Amino acid sequence: MPQAKDGLSPNEGASDAMGTVTIRQVATAAGVSATTVSNFLMGRSERMHSDTRDRISTAISDLGYRPNRAARALRTGRAHSIGLVVPSVANPFWGTFANELERASIEAGYSVLLGNTERDPARELRYVEDLWDAGVRSIVLGTSLPSLAHLQPFLDQGLRLVTLDRPVQPNDPPSVVSVSVDNQVGGHLATAHVLGLGHERVSFVAGALKSLNRTARYGGFRAALEAVGIDPAEQAEWPGASLTPPAGASEAADIGRIAVTDLLNGPNPPTAIVAINDITALGVCSGIRALGMTVGRDVSVVGFDDIVLATLCDPPLTTIRQPLPDLARLALREALGEGEEGAVKGGSVLLRPELIVRSSTGAADLASVR
Repeated sequence: MPQAKDGLSPNEGASDAMGTVTIRQVATAAGVSATTVSNFLMGRSERMHSDTRDRISTAISDLGYRPNRAARALRTGRAHSIGLVVPSVANPFWGTFANELERASIEAGYSVLLGNTERDPARELRYVEDLWDAGVRSIVLGTSLPSLAHLQPFLDQGLRLVTLDRPVQPNDPPSVVSVSVDNQVGGHLATAHVLGLGHERVSFVAGALKSLNRTARYGGFRAALEAVGIDPAEQAEWPGASLTPPAGASEAADIGRIAVTDLLNGPNPPTAIVAINDITALGVCSGIRALGMTVGRDVSVVGFDDIVLATLCDPPLTTIRQPLPDLARLALREALGEGEEGAVKGGSVLLRPELIVRSSTGAADLASVR
């Protein structure tokens, strides 16, 4: 049976009420070649004229064409899907990213297979093994683990791996691509904001700094303090900061609530708190209210991510925005090998985060913490 150049058979299709519809029939209806239709279905349509894309899309809809992806995976050893492995979609950041990646993938003709790892390297490995066995050769990995050694056997076999929110490390295989915001810049922006409001007693709440993104955010926090002559060592530290960072939303909120209770009841209590992410920041806000204080007046709070809940809480949360639609689009582009010159070469795609100021932060002279 003849095949189009990209590995799709011109007769590949699926049966519906009208019978089997093939790529060749779609091509005839659209007035293009079967290869052009194949490229459209594979998401390689950026260089096509918009009228060509519209004709193909209309023909697919009118004819009721559906690719036989199971047959294609058996024939080529590759699934028309990408993998997404994240800590936990219980955290709205990861849930929203998964939604954005799925939206972009569907537009490119791909489906997304999802796994949650709870930041466990063994679970990461198991999901990657399962995805590889299912024919998936491109995976977006939401991890901040310092090493990817546990995935090396699959990278050696040609796995296309894109890490999210994790900068490429010197010992990473050269094919690994990172898509992320600059976490150190984000931590600096958050801290400089409250310093600019006059706060001099500022604490950082995160749990243990075992991941690369958390370490970078804390580095930005320290750099901002040092830039105005404040010694980070003189700031109040949470005694439970060695706790393993949780992946789930409720656990992260609990860390924020417990941390701020300890800090505000301890010596030299902060008037402003920079949290590792929005969920932790929301827990911090809950702890402040439980002590009879007002967020934004008595204690200022800054989060990181700008999840949807950041605008719904009271008061709305000042935070560092990660541009999730852009991150998802870039991650998909790199996962499909559609970067510069059409191939993943390794390295980092780094975006600048944005400070979003809302009512959870206020001037230091309003603070009532003693």
